[in-house]
Amino acid sequence: MSRHVAVLMGGWSSEREVSLVSGAAVVAALRERGFRATAVDVDRNLAGVLRDLAPDVVFNALHGRFGEDGTVQGLLEILGLPYTHSGVLASAVAMHKPTAKRLFRDAGIPTPEGRVLSRWEFQAGAAPAKPFVIKPINEGSSVGVRIVLDGDNFDAAAETDWPYGDQVLVERYVPGREITAAVMGDETLGATELRPKGRFYDYRAKYSEGQTEHLVPAPLPPAVYDEVCRLALAAHRTLGCRGVSRSDFRYDDTAGEPGRLYLLEINTQPGMTPLSLVPEIAAYRGMSFADLVAWMTEDAGCDR
Repeated sequence: MSRHVAVLMGGWSSEREVSLVSGAAVVAALRERGFRATAVDVDRNLAGVLRDLAPDVVFNALHGRFGEDGTVQGLLEILGLPYTHSGVLASAVAMHKPTAKRLFRDAGIPTPEGRVLSRWEFQAGAAPAKPFVIKPINEGSSVGVRIVLDGDNFDAAAETDWPYGDQVLVERYVPGREITAAVMGDETLGATELRPKGRFYDYRAKYSEGQTEHLVPAPLPPAVYDEVCRLALAAHRTLGCRGVSRSDFRYDDTAGEPGRLYLLEINTQPGMTPLSLVPEIAAYRGMSFADLVAWMTEDAGCDR
């Protein structure tokens, strides 16, 4: 009898629509590989829904808050259901950018300098000199990220519309190239360079067709490519991630080669849409989307 997989998607985060696309692709892939897959558009009665379904395993295709931050992972632990991707602690720490950055620094992984300010400190002028980057402390997919460069017309006192909580992460801006690397299990699959048409690889660039050029594998000097792969695996291990993760870097080669790599963040719930990066890197390595989804399902577990 085929294993029954509940695929969690949707939810109520700012990334709901992308999650629905990821979830639909995962359901189709699982059925192609002979699993019995049930799509679950997640609401606040998820525990009751899962008790009624009684799946063998849960594929977590949620993105953003609740889906990535350890919350739904804790619920699945309580229900005793094995699930894909990282566990409670790794998910929570990865989603909370200031905590993750602290751990990366302690592990010797370079990451841009930054500090957490209250909204009111930021509006009062506590932000550093330009250029800098503003980020929510616990959102995914570059939601809310803003780059402020020299010459930009920017007035911190006017920044009153900040719907991401009472704190702001302000980082030093790193110029250069966008690089991302995928980890699967205990191996780095490879790295991609991203060349967005806009200022950076933001939410629109990630999920809109034709907004970003993907170069697979990333055209980096061999030693730099190897270092990206090493650092991605080091970040995965530092936070105790499980299954698949994706680490995003800036490669500052503006002063010539070799440049400097900086880890921006790690994503424990990488997208599984037709434009998503981990499936693209896996395909370059000869692994189909259905094979990747099947591997992730078989790799599912609990922290218990």
